[in-house]
Amino acid sequence: MRALHITRYGEPPAFVDDAPEPQPQAGDALVQVTAAPLNPVDVAVASGGHFLGPPPLPYVPGMEGVGRVLRGERLAEGQLVRFETRIQQGSFAERTVVAEETAWPFETTLDDAVAACFGIAGLAAWMALVWRGRLASDDAVLILGASGVVGSLAVQIARLHGARRVVAAGRASAGLERTSELGADAIVALDRVDDPEQALREALEGGADLVLDPLWGEPAVHALAAANRYGRLVQMGQSAGATATLASATVRGKALELLGYNNFAAPEAVKREAFATMLRHAEQSELAIAPERFALADGPNAWAQLAGGESGAKLVLVP
Repeated sequence: MRALHITRYGEPPAFVDDAPEPQPQAGDALVQVTAAPLNPVDVAVASGGHFLGPPPLPYVPGMEGVGRVLRGERLAEGQLVRFETRIQQGSFAERTVVAEETAWPFETTLDDAVAACFGIAGLAAWMALVWRGRLASDDAVLILGASGVVGSLAVQIARLHGARRVVAAGRASAGLERTSELGADAIVALDRVDDPEQALREALEGGADLVLDPLWGEPAVHALAAANRYGRLVQMGQSAGATATLASATVRGKALELLGYNNFAAPEAVKREAFATMLRHAEQSELAIAPERFALADGPNAWAQLAGGESGAKLVLVP
């Protein structure tokens, strides 16, 4: 079986064409993988230092995917499913095994690679804004890190929910510029302004009611300073730094809410409904994403692009 293998922590995977076939146990389904998105969490787990723990070596990476059931106890043969994998037997292979109770059967007119993009990445954007952040139609929304995949989806999701104003912020890049086409009312290149707080306030035409923050560090400090009274910041990553120094007065003076979010902690039923809702919006051309597809043999190149931050596109393996 063709697959990617991690043989040493902290190193990229290698392509192999003789990987062992996965062996389903009771309650498992054997799935033919048709699309497997690459995510930053895959690189983090492969480092050996992620909180999920180091998988036994060697292992097949890949935390999620879309595919067709080949054999199962509950799921019908040929059923299209979205799934998350066990950490030691991932989706970057022709076939994988998944716990049937965690697989989400679905139907869609979308290409499998496009549908797969609304898994980890799509859920991070939708759930953080809508479920955790309580996005309301009169909110002024600030999306930090907007040039990335989650950020570009978040801009569209905020617009779908009728946000009063949507501002995309991040480092100057083509990805940040494209958010205007996706519904952002204004963009702020944080690395090209002298006073980030003032630039954010001007772009927001006042202040932010809801901030989506996958960055932390200094950008989060500036965003909170530009937040309105009773504003909410949903924290979901640390791309700009693992720590941020916040003045007590900033938080208590405006009665701000700091809300943590990660996909693993969100309710399963709520995530399933969010996934189905995003698919419907995408089918109606109300949510757009254009994945960059790679064959399994090109998987190491895709991995290098993700790890190096070389691509703003969603990278998807299509075994």
